[in-house]
Amino acid sequence: MPAVDKLLLEEALQDSPQTRSLLSVFEEDAGTLTEYTNQLLQAMQRVYGAQNEMCLATQQLSKQLLAYEKQHFALGKGDEEVISTLHYFSKVVDELNILHSELAKQLADTMVLPIIQFREKDLTEVSTLKDLFGLASNEHDVSMAKYSRLPKRKENEKLKAEVAKEVANARRKQHLSSLQYYCALNALQYRKRVAMMEPMLGYTRGQINFFKKGAEMFSKRMDSFLSSVSDMVQSIQGELDAEAEKMRVSQQDLIAVNESVYTPDSDVTSPAINRNLIQKAGYLNLRNKTGLVTTTWERLYFFTQGGNLMCQPRGAVAGGLIQDLDNCSVMAVDCEDRRYCFQITTPTGKAGITLQAESKKEYEEWICAINNISRQIYLTDNPEAAAIKLNQTALQAVTPITSFGKKHEVHHHSQNVKNMENDKIVPNESAGIQDSTQLIAPGTPIQFDIVLPATEFLDQNRGGRRANPFGESEDGSKDEEEDSLLQQMFVVRFLGSMAVQSDDTSEVIYEAMRQVLAARAIHNIFRMTESHLMVTSKNLRLIDPQTQVTRTSFELATVTQFAAHQDNRRLIGFVVHLSETLGEESMSAYVFESNTEGEKICYAISLGKEIIEARKDPEALAQLMKSVPLTNDGKFMLLNDQSEEDGTIHEEGEESEA
Repeated sequence: MPAVDKLLLEEALQDSPQTRSLLSVFEEDAGTLTEYTNQLLQAMQRVYGAQNEMCLATQQLSKQLLAYEKQHFALGKGDEEVISTLHYFSKVVDELNILHSELAKQLADTMVLPIIQFREKDLTEVSTLKDLFGLASNEHDVSMAKYSRLPKRKENEKLKAEVAKEVANARRKQHLSSLQYYCALNALQYRKRVAMMEPMLGYTRGQINFFKKGAEMFSKRMDSFLSSVSDMVQSIQGELDAEAEKMRVSQQDLIAVNESVYTPDSDVTSPAINRNLIQKAGYLNLRNKTGLVTTTWERLYFFTQGGNLMCQPRGAVAGGLIQDLDNCSVMAVDCEDRRYCFQITTPTGKAGITLQAESKKEYEEWICAINNISRQIYLTDNPEAAAIKLNQTALQAVTPITSFGKKHEVHHHSQNVKNMENDKIVPNESAGIQDSTQLIAPGTPIQFDIVLPATEFLDQNRGGRRANPFGESEDGSKDEEEDSLLQQMFVVRFLGSMAVQSDDTSEVIYEAMRQVLAARAIHNIFRMTESHLMVTSKNLRLIDPQTQVTRTSFELATVTQFAAHQDNRRLIGFVVHLSETLGEESMSAYVFESNTEGEKICYAISLGKEIIEARKDPEALAQLMKSVPLTNDGKFMLLNDQSEEDGTIHEEGEESEA
């Protein structure tokens, strides 16, 4: 190694300016060394702290690897191999943690401790000796100044001896402190080299020992394990790359679709509608009432499950029941000037929920699906085939007509076709049970409007007078007096009418109801004309609620069947049997929706028929009047209830929503 600069101890006593100048160079070197040593110690302490943190981190890592098995992953299938691999890695990390702990101890003993000792012992000693040398030099300067001021004329030997002794002591003290200070500075030039290399020697040896033990511990038994894990990772990466490529191709195919996929209601004119659905799912807007007149619409995900309509908000784990669809009815409605709205009505006739679809296709498919489910088709062995048959029958049965005259023309045509085909019909062995084709001929048109055209209306009602809904007579005619025995009025809405082939059983009315409601749902006919149905002992009259003009009338004797719906009690229907010209006969079924229970209307019609029969025998009529309760004005009281519940007659009366 090169020679080390030194302070000459022989020049300490003389304390010349040249010696002082060289001393300042050694002092500056010691100051620089002190500053650098502090920075080096901070760096080494940081390494030691990082090694301690490494021990804690590897210990925490081992615990986390074992905790993977206890995690309840929703998609944890196939993790058994991963769990066993992580268990093995946890053991490896624990063993590595032991080595890290040993390395941390070695760094503390062989790296950090030597540099601390160098700073606290050598550098602190030099700093202390520097302070003592400065004090001794100051004392020497003071004593020399005092000695120099001794008087020349009045020389005092005693005083001179004392001052000379004081100077000698100060000079001896300065000489001693300077010798110690110079020796310390000279020794520092050697010690600093040792202090810089010894900690790094300990650090390097500790690291080498750490890696050597690690290699001895893991090199043999870890090679095969790491090789298998590497193969597994590469296999998984290969699967990922293949799946990523597949998803990329699929993504390109999905992006390349027609723009109509993103545009709601893209094909309004002729959307491809599947009317045979028994399951349906998608987003709909649900109407919620927030006050007396205010409403809000919420977009939710709806789906059918069996005979139930379920709703699942976004983010919810599962859906909840919204509506039981069995025996419910669904009808398109006008709601708040929104498009594609429909309403589900409960079997009791109570209005249920109102929903809005985003397109015409979704709108019609939801109506058809709910219509199919409400008939419990999903319980059959082949629901799809049953839905197809139902909708084919409904489509064949739908030809909207707005005039009674046109209806009779089509009816006569269907009767002629039926008579021509009668010779070819093979009798059914189970004739006792009539199916739908025996009750109503396939393809029979349905009339949805009972209002006559303007010309026919004027011709039939010219010279007529308005019907009084309260049964008050203006001219006291005999017919009015006879009708005064029974005058009961109900608010009804006409749903549709169609020709039937039989009036032997009420099943023909139920089948007509089914076909009328199905046709309305399929063709989105939701407006209904409201009328007042007047039941008297002679006839049934449909009266305009505003003008009180009779729209149409049916003789009570021609009503051969009447019945209310078994599930939806607000539905009422009756069959009218008429004799046509040329000796032909026709039968038509009329379907209405009432504001009250249909059984009340049936009771009124039944009572009217009894009155007709009783009029043939005065005693029978008197007996009938005794058996049935009467009102204060002598009329028959029906079902002990007020007429139409006193609040169901609407003033506007022309049209209402289903």
